[in-house]
Amino acid sequence: MTAEPAIRVRGLRKTYGHHVAVEGLDLEVHRGECFALLGPNGAGKTTTVEILEGYRPRSAGEVSVLGLDPAHPTRDWRARVGIVLQSIGEFEALTVREVVSHFARYYPAPRDPDEVIVSVGLAAKATARTGNLSGGQRRRLDVALGMIGRPELLFLDEPTTGFDPEARQEFWELIRGLSAEGTTILLTTHYLYEAEALAHRVGVIAAGRMLEVATPATLGGRADAATLVSWDGPDGRESTATDTPTAEVAKLAARFGGEVPGLTVARPTLEDIYLAMISKESQ
Repeated sequence: MTAEPAIRVRGLRKTYGHHVAVEGLDLEVHRGECFALLGPNGAGKTTTVEILEGYRPRSAGEVSVLGLDPAHPTRDWRARVGIVLQSIGEFEALTVREVVSHFARYYPAPRDPDEVIVSVGLAAKATARTGNLSGGQRRRLDVALGMIGRPELLFLDEPTTGFDPEARQEFWELIRGLSAEGTTILLTTHYLYEAEALAHRVGVIAAGRMLEVATPATLGGRADAATLVSWDGPDGRESTATDTPTAEVAKLAARFGGEVPGLTVARPTLEDIYLAMISKESQ
């Protein structure tokens, strides 16, 4: 990662009449990192991403993406940016290979179309017409079109919607590989476990404001949060929150004379922390 961030945002604001969609948002995404932008529907994350992509004008603030203001994109800048929207479009009459090969011609140094098709798991469908693809397969095609140009920065908007668990794991390996090659990735997802699996850092947006930016392990004080120890007691399920779970389990083992019935020891998940942050903000 270089010192110059791939994305720098200061005081970003976007209004629609009297409605404020984004209010004073600050953000930096380092080159080579995978950054996940999290937030409930209507929080302003899609508006923010569209401004970064150059699709939507901002009302105020400073924005730099790969060293350029996306409000004034150049052809060279667009070639350095890959975008996977929630739906890129339909090409019913064309085959997967024809669509990927066609998009490859827009870029000065594209990846090999057949290699991309294999990497997104569509090798068996290379000669199939896109109108005959399943929803998950069309989503993989969207991803292929986003990465065909060897982008320095890749925007992924809900990329694994419609994927089955096996396909999602395969896609994660693809993203990890792109990140290892130095591609900067900005990911939006409603799957908190996906953000934890892929992102170096996450940012949580609510009501158009950035609540916090941190690693998945430390967001919202997660690293210091108490551990919940639970077990089956004589009158039903019991639990206690503790900062010394090993000592608590030892006491329970002594109390029960060995094995503790129904014992579970759990730290707060990223989803637990995220939901608590969003709930607190909405109060």
